Amino acid sequence: QVQLVESGGGLVQAGGSLRLSCAASGRTFSNYAMGWFRQAPGKEREFVAGINWSGSNTYYAASVKGRFTISSDNATNTVYLQMNSLKPEDTAVYYCAADTQTRQLRVLVQTMEYAYWGQGTQVTVSS
Repeated sequence: QVQLVESGGGLVQAGGSLRLSCAASGRTFSNYAMGWFRQAPGKEREFVAGINWSGSNTYYAASVKGRFTISSDNATNTVYLQMNSLKPEDTAVYYCAADTQTRQLRVLVQTMEYAYWGQGTQVTVSS
């Protein structure tokens, strides 16, 4: 069983930055595929960014590419999402997700591909 705990959300003005953190349990974090998703009110949960199990590949949704950066720290079992140049349309609940079984080198982008989810952290960007 893997537990994921997100933190770092909050209220920020457009153009500002936030860094989300996701602390993961488990002794084999370095083998986890990790992803960030978000869900705005009335919308489906969507992929934001991900990193493959080996850490060799990252992938971003077109809407955030060039503004957001995903990274992981195996020493602290934490994955980060650095969000810069935030826009009001980035407002959503952001979720961290993990899969411990895959050995695919591609980044997982579908919600159904992840077995574990955090509780979410709210990000609100004011205009």
